[in-house]
Amino acid sequence: MSMVREARPRLTTVGKHETILDGQTISYITRRSPRAKYARLEVRPQTGLAVVIPKSYRLTQIPSLLNEKRRWILAKLAKCGHLRLLSAETEIESGDTIPYLGRDLRVVKRKNEGEVDSIRVKGDRLVVSLKSTKARLNLVLEEWYRREAEKLIRKRVNDLRPRLGVTNGRLSVRGAKTRWGSCSQKGNLNFNWKLLMAPEPVIDYVIIHELAHLKEMNHTKKFWNLVAQHCPQWRKHRKWLRDHEAELSTKLPG
Repeated sequence: MSMVREARPRLTTVGKHETILDGQTISYITRRSPRAKYARLEVRPQTGLAVVIPKSYRLTQIPSLLNEKRRWILAKLAKCGHLRLLSAETEIESGDTIPYLGRDLRVVKRKNEGEVDSIRVKGDRLVVSLKSTKARLNLVLEEWYRREAEKLIRKRVNDLRPRLGVTNGRLSVRGAKTRWGSCSQKGNLNFNWKLLMAPEPVIDYVIIHELAHLKEMNHTKKFWNLVAQHCPQWRKHRKWLRDHEAELSTKLPG
């Protein structure tokens, strides 16, 4: 007896729209699905962003949905080549936002009457005081991020290492292009300074991941069980890094 496959109901295109997310103008297509129970977002290299909504979903609800998922959207669009995020060629200016330990800080640039540049976190602001009006804000911020990342990562490695009962070799904090962390056969650990932009639990996950490699230089079930023992929510943290990779990788040079 032949089986007749039921045709999938077609999506109905409601229209094309635009919104502004973190200062970027984003185009998207809205489609209705007779089978959808919840609104969902899709980003494809060929078509860009699409919002698929159920029959009863109101169009007026879409802007708040997009704003809530803006980081994911911007990262996915950048990865697909539909969006160019702030990069090394784009100079950061006073009023721009930049991620720090998982939250967005507004950059406030000031003239410093002292002898040295200084940067301080004040609430939701990153106050940058520069001794020279000609100083490039990108470079000053990168140097500060690198220093702060090294301090934080070294402290967390020292805190977490005894829990796993391991000893590492040399520890470096650099500007790796493709990795958040790595562990060599000699036990040397390397971390990406841009981790300072991620939430602290995510930073701890990366550190625990690399420390676990000092016992298991592989990605077997035994390795992941060791990671889970010391970081039960490792899947959530790994997903956060994957969702925000494009965004963090383009915020500052390095």
